[in-house]
Amino acid sequence: IYSFQVYVIQVSVGNHQWTVKHRYSDFHDLHEKLVSEKKIDKNLLPPKKIIGKNSKSLVEKRQKELEVYLQTLLVKFPVTAPKVLSRFLHFHLYVS
Repeated sequence: IYSFQVYVIQVSVGNHQWTVKHRYSDFHDLHEKLVSEKKIDKNLLPPKKIIGKNSKSLVEKRQKELEVYLQTLLVKFPVTAPKVLSRFLHFHLYVS
C-alpha cells in the first residue's frame, strides 16, 4: 500500500482566491520545469523530507512552505505566468 500526502494550497491573485491540490511530487515536477525553462532559483522549493514525512507537524509546515513557494512564483511572474505554472494553478478554470 502506498500512502502519499496531498497538499491543499490557498492561492491568491488580486481579489481572486482558490485552492489547488497537489502532491509534493507535482510541485517537484513543476519546479524542475521552471528551473530549466525560466532559470528560477533551484533552492526555492522546500526540500523533500523522507523521515516523518506524514507527521502532522511536518505536513502543516510543508503546506505553509509550499504556499510561500507558489506566492513567490506569482510575484516573480506578475504579468504572465509560464504555461506550466498556469496549468498547475488551474488558471484555465478562472479566466473569464
